[in-house]
Amino acid sequence: MKVLLQGLGFEKECKYVRDYFYRTNMRASIYMSIVVVVLEIWMIIRMTRTIFEHNLQSRFAYYFEKYYLNYIVLLASGALMLVCAVRYIKGEKKSSRAVGLLVKWIFTLVCIYFGIKVSLNDYSKGEQILTFLTMELFSLCLLTWKPYIAFLISASSYLYFFHRIDQMTAVNTGLIGTTDATKVNFFIMWLSTMMVCIANYNNTRAQALKDQNLEEVNTYLSKISVEDELTGIHNMVYFRSEAEKLLNYVTTDRESIIFLFFDIENFKSYNEKYGFHAGNDLLKRIAHMIDAAFNGSLVSRFSDDHFVVLTRLDGVQNVIGELSGEVKRLQKEVHLELKCGAYKPVGDEADVSLACDRARFACNSIKKHYDRTLRLYDKSLEDKFHLKQYIVNNIDTAIQNGYIKVYYQPIVSTKTGCICGLEALARWQDPKYGLLSPGSFIEILEEYRQIYKLDKYIIEAVCRDYRDSVDNKKPFAPVSLNFSRLDFELCDIVGYLCEMVEKYDVPKEFMDVEITESALTVQQDFLPDAIKKLREFGYKVWLDDFGSGYSSLNVLKDYHFDVLKIDMKFLSGFKNNEKTRPILENIVDLTKQLKMVSLTEGVETKEQFDFLGNIGCERAQGYLFSKPVPLEELRERIAAGELKVCRDISIKSA
Repeated sequence: MKVLLQGLGFEKECKYVRDYFYRTNMRASIYMSIVVVVLEIWMIIRMTRTIFEHNLQSRFAYYFEKYYLNYIVLLASGALMLVCAVRYIKGEKKSSRAVGLLVKWIFTLVCIYFGIKVSLNDYSKGEQILTFLTMELFSLCLLTWKPYIAFLISASSYLYFFHRIDQMTAVNTGLIGTTDATKVNFFIMWLSTMMVCIANYNNTRAQALKDQNLEEVNTYLSKISVEDELTGIHNMVYFRSEAEKLLNYVTTDRESIIFLFFDIENFKSYNEKYGFHAGNDLLKRIAHMIDAAFNGSLVSRFSDDHFVVLTRLDGVQNVIGELSGEVKRLQKEVHLELKCGAYKPVGDEADVSLACDRARFACNSIKKHYDRTLRLYDKSLEDKFHLKQYIVNNIDTAIQNGYIKVYYQPIVSTKTGCICGLEALARWQDPKYGLLSPGSFIEILEEYRQIYKLDKYIIEAVCRDYRDSVDNKKPFAPVSLNFSRLDFELCDIVGYLCEMVEKYDVPKEFMDVEITESALTVQQDFLPDAIKKLREFGYKVWLDDFGSGYSSLNVLKDYHFDVLKIDMKFLSGFKNNEKTRPILENIVDLTKQLKMVSLTEGVETKEQFDFLGNIGCERAQGYLFSKPVPLEELRERIAAGELKVCRDISIKSA
């Protein structure tokens, strides 16, 4: 029933469809009215010529009433329709939609009236009624009408015309009224007209709905191309485009503009505690707070909980301070901080991405500094930034040229004092910057998702060192490798480890894997499977930096580890903090209950080492024994008797 009502035009149409019908009719009216105007001018000229050729000027009044008047009325309505349609197409607003609809009705009724008048005259002479039929098709089929309106117009005009000719004497028969054949033909013509009207309406309506859907999609795509879907403020596509224009304007005062990068510190903790819906609500709220605070400036969401602003320098510090206070008032149990990094373009710089990156770098430099809200990018950060860019751009070159070195730090048994293992650590011996410590490049490689390249290189280098030690009958010990969380995400690190172990014929008991506690606090579905797979393949898995995060006990509950590596921070207050010893003792007892091996980092004194042995901690690591050193130096110290390798793990007995 609903489909039938739609097909007959009874269902109410949306504004877009109504406008579409109106536009379609206005366009069709242009062609129709041009044809009408041209024809009627031709008919007037033809009639005038006939009058003068046959000297019928004396009967001009008769011809005016019978012919001219009809021509002039139709010509006038056609001209009016043409003017109205052309003005609409041109976009002129002088004629309203109501006027256009009125003119359409007038034009249609005049056309049908003209068809009736002319065809009645033709019928009386025994000629065809083609003018009536033409005007019916012309008015009701070229223009689009709702079927029920077309039915009313066509039915009334057909009935009226049929009634008139049915009262006339047929020239061919000499009888009053129409024949049965004429009645059938008339009905078929009316039915055909209605079918065309219905088909025309429904085809136009279907096209209108299709165009509406396309327009809605285009509108949505246009919107999301410049608008952030979650927060509703502008996105980075819009920001980069508009910022570049602004930087290149001749009138822009470059001395007075500044790029700002905002980061909501502890947002991930907020998300974990209150859920993603609450996190999204917080993002929206802060986004609109920043947008309102910098009204008239370029404000966009950069990514995640990060936002960028291009604004005027004047008063910016006060605005940032007020924003920071507003964000603090939004916090619940999770401490929230709004950090801001700022970068002021120098000279004719116009690289928006680089400006945002530098502002971001300044922002990251004050993370975890709760006494600082704003940091301006300066010379000291410039040097660090260049180093960062250098590291990202040269990691492949460093690996290819052997600038990355493996350093080994011994792990010592508290029972024997001998080396029972080694930790493989990366050092970057760069020709430009010299020796780079892991703190200089590990986080940067993780940030840019390049860390897997380094870790894969270290795996092969350690396997190669093992093979060299075996072949040359030199001492070696099981090695623990540090895996980043991203290794499991960016490559098949487990498969690569197995491949290298097989390539260099390394016993699996000589390869252990360390995973930091912080990596396990991030919700990643692939980590549990990866850890399980490592242990199934025969590798021992260590929990590194235990106690450095906030979810240590949850990690122990949810995962199975072979070695628990206690963070060095526990020994930092060994002498002065009376809580240190009982905490360490309880942690060691816990590892025994969970059937894990305990290892404590950061051992620097004999007193600490003896204490760990007394409480049952099985392994220790720290500067008391050795800092990380190249393999050759380690071998020299072993050869000199400074360090000893436990016999039960020496490769000589392997």
